[in-house]
Amino acid sequence: MARTVRFHEIGGPEVMRLEDLETGEPGPGEVRIRVEAIGVNRAEALFRSGEYIEPVKRLPARLGAEAAGVVEAVGPGVSGFAKGQPVSSVPAFSQNDYGVYAERAIVPAAALLRRPDGVDAVSGAAVWMPYLTAYGALVEVGGMRAGDVVALNAASSGVGLAAIHTANRVGATPIAVTRTRAKRERLLEEGAAEVIVSDEEDVPVRLLALTGGRGAEYAFDAVAGPGVTDLARAVAPGGTLLLYGALSGRPTPYPGFDLGMPALNVRTYTVLETTRDPGRLRRAEAFVVSGLRAGVFRAVVDRLFPLEDVVGAHRHMESGARFGKIVVTVTG
Repeated sequence: MARTVRFHEIGGPEVMRLEDLETGEPGPGEVRIRVEAIGVNRAEALFRSGEYIEPVKRLPARLGAEAAGVVEAVGPGVSGFAKGQPVSSVPAFSQNDYGVYAERAIVPAAALLRRPDGVDAVSGAAVWMPYLTAYGALVEVGGMRAGDVVALNAASSGVGLAAIHTANRVGATPIAVTRTRAKRERLLEEGAAEVIVSDEEDVPVRLLALTGGRGAEYAFDAVAGPGVTDLARAVAPGGTLLLYGALSGRPTPYPGFDLGMPALNVRTYTVLETTRDPGRLRRAEAFVVSGLRAGVFRAVVDRLFPLEDVVGAHRHMESGARFGKIVVTVTG
């Protein structure tokens, strides 16, 4: 038996329950891991509340895609993983099919990465999704390169911080956008070239001023909603607006027509584009491991919660107070 988080109804953090369930044996192409730490992501809160891009198909339902642990058993047809090996799971599957909020979890072998030497369980549960998202969107899809400017909102999130580090790694200039001054100094310490406080400043006006009127080659938008039009005003001609989240919870207009049909590329992105494509995942893994070894990438962990307080972890995430990644630790 393994303690496993499930929810029996759609709703807020309080619907999650910790239950004793049989884990079972891995099937073809699957691996069972003993979970040591779990990365908490916005996708899980949206799935639990019925607001994710994929609906909950059946109840009770499980949660979670990002975890670090140790291989306990491998299913038929699995190669490259062995019992006792430290690994991390990455978001590459539907939460309708698998979930890692548990002491033990079965996941597809295709969703596992070997944990690099020197990366502990907490870091192994916190580092992959942010960097796979940032690299996949900005470098793999967007083609960001040295000399480019990228403006990014929700900058203090795990993905936002990874985007700052990724931009610096390739020689681009990251400009962070945050709502209040509370996180400004920490964002500068993390490598933001400039920080725009959206509650106090006109974001497109400041972005244009910082870029000499040219605009940013990339805008990396986790908020979307009506503000997307203002953000698009500060994208350079031929530049790209990448939408990877919808934190505003409001309808998102297409900005091109309202702005007079500029040379603007608008594209949505999810990490699944990287994790479900073996070639992209291989390149992304190499990029992240290289950054970890060089000491320029790292997991920025905001706070740890025990599995018994997974409800508290989700409440903290939804409070908007975090800086970096929330991780749930598992013992037993």
